[in-house]
Amino acid sequence: MDSHQFRQAAHAAVDEIINYYETLPSRRVQSNVEPGYLRPLLPSGPPADGEPWADIQRDIEAKIMPGLTHWQSPNFMAWFPANATYPSMLAELYSAAFTAPAFNWLCSPAVTELETVVLDWLARLLALPECYQSTGEGGGVIQGSASEAVVTVAVAARERFIRHKFSHLPEGSAKDEAIGKTRAKMVGLASDQAHSCSQKAMSIASTKFRSIPTSLANEFALTGMDLYKAIEQCKQEGLEPYYLTVSLGATPTCAVDRFEEIAQVAKDYPEIWIHVDAAYAGAALVCEEYQHLTKAFASFDSFDMNMHKWLLTNFDASCLFIKKRSDLTFALTITPSYLRSDQYEAGLVTDYRDWQIPLGRRFRSLKIWFVMRSFGVNGFKAHIRRHVRLGELFAELVRGRNDLFEIVTPPAFALTVITVRPKKNSKAEEQMAKEGNEFTPDAHDQHFAEANVVTKEVYERINAGGEIFLTSGVVAGSYAIRIVSGSPQTEEKYVRKAFDILVRTAEDVLHEQRARRSQPAGVKK
Repeated sequence: MDSHQFRQAAHAAVDEIINYYETLPSRRVQSNVEPGYLRPLLPSGPPADGEPWADIQRDIEAKIMPGLTHWQSPNFMAWFPANATYPSMLAELYSAAFTAPAFNWLCSPAVTELETVVLDWLARLLALPECYQSTGEGGGVIQGSASEAVVTVAVAARERFIRHKFSHLPEGSAKDEAIGKTRAKMVGLASDQAHSCSQKAMSIASTKFRSIPTSLANEFALTGMDLYKAIEQCKQEGLEPYYLTVSLGATPTCAVDRFEEIAQVAKDYPEIWIHVDAAYAGAALVCEEYQHLTKAFASFDSFDMNMHKWLLTNFDASCLFIKKRSDLTFALTITPSYLRSDQYEAGLVTDYRDWQIPLGRRFRSLKIWFVMRSFGVNGFKAHIRRHVRLGELFAELVRGRNDLFEIVTPPAFALTVITVRPKKNSKAEEQMAKEGNEFTPDAHDQHFAEANVVTKEVYERINAGGEIFLTSGVVAGSYAIRIVSGSPQTEEKYVRKAFDILVRTAEDVLHEQRARRSQPAGVKK
C-alpha cells in the first residue's frame, strides 16, 4: 500500500466507522454467534500474495461485525461503559504512525513528557491531593487496565514491606531465609465487593489474600471497623497484612468505602499499602459534587481510574497515581547497559519502564491530550452529569413500578441494581410468610428464592431478545440486574426504552408464574 492507496483506504475506513456509529442504535447489541463461528469463514492460512484493500474492508462487515458486541451502542447497558470518541480515534492513528516501544525517555522524549504533563492535569482535575503530582514525590503513569495497576502496586507494596521489615539485616542467606518465611505469611486485603483483580494480584505477587465481608446495612461499603477487625484477625493467625484495595465505585453496586474511617485505622498500620480502585466511578471526580471523596487520599499510597471507561477515551488508558514514586521504582527498576542514557543517569528524566511491569509502552498520552483539548473541563463535567441524570431518571421509573421491581442499593454513578418482585398467591400466603407454620416454616426463604428465579429469567429473556444488553450479579444472596448507561450516544429515549423492555418482560414472566401456580397439581401443559 503506497501513500496514494493509503489515503483512499483511510477515507474509506473513516466513512465506514462513521456509518457504524450512526447505525449503532439499530444493531443487535450482543453478538449471538456460536463459539468457533469465525474459523470456517476464513481460509486455512494467509494469502500468498497481497489482497486489495477493498477486499479486506469488505470482510469487516461480513465476517467480523457479526462477532462484535457493540459497546458503543446507546442500548449497551451492561458491565460498565467503554467510551470511545472521534478525537481519541484520531490520536490512535497518529500513535500508530509514530509507533515506538517508548521504554525510556530517549526513545521519543515527547512520549514521556506529554504523559507526565497530562497526568498532572488529570490529577488536578480529579481533585487528588497534591502529593500525587510529579512536581512532588509522586506522579502518574498510564497502565493498560485497572487490573494491571493493582498488580503493579501490589508488587511495590510487597517489596516496600520487606524492605522496611528487614532493612536492619545484612545481605546474605540469613536475610533471604527470613524474607522467605515472612513472604509466606503476607496477606493482601480487599472487601468482598472489590474487583476480583485484587485476589489475582495477590496470587501473582505470591502472597495470601483475605476478603473482608461487608453488609447491606452499610450499603456494602468497607468501614473502618470492618478493616480493623480483619487486620487484627490476620495478626492473631500469624499473618502479615501488607496491602489493601479500597473501592470508589465497587463493581457489583458502585459501593464507596468509608475512606476517612479507613484513613484513621491506617494510622496504626503504616506498613499497609492502601490503593484506591476507582476504575469506573473515578471519572465522576471531575465534578465538584464528588470531590469531597478525595479528602482522605493523602493518607493512602496510590489511586487508579480508567479514562477508557467513562471519560471519553478509548481503551487502553488506565491512569495510576502514586504518592511516592520511589516505592514503585525501587521494586521495578532494572537497568542493563542497553537501557541506560546520559539523561537517565543524571536524574533529569523519567523512564516509565520503571513504573510498570512491561518494558515497552505505547503513546497513550496522545489520546488523553486530544480528548482533554477537544472536550475541555466543562465538556467532561457535562458528560458525567448527563449520565448521572439519566441514571436518576431510570431509578425514578423503577420506583414508580415498585409492584414489579425493588432497588437493591441506592443508585450511584448512573448505576441502578434491581431485582424483580415475585407475586404471592394470596393474603393467606402473605400471612404464612409473616408467621410461618409447621407446613411452610421457610415461606420467607421461599419468596426470596422465587425472586432470584424470576429475576434471572427476566434477565436472560432480555439479553436473548438482543434489543438491549444488561449484566447480572449476586448481591447479598439476591440475583440482581445491573443497568448502567454511560455511552456518549445515550439519550433519554434509550433509557426509557430499556425500562419499557424490563417492564414488559417482567410482566410476562410473572404472568407465567401465576399461571403455573394456579394449575392443578399433576396437570401438565
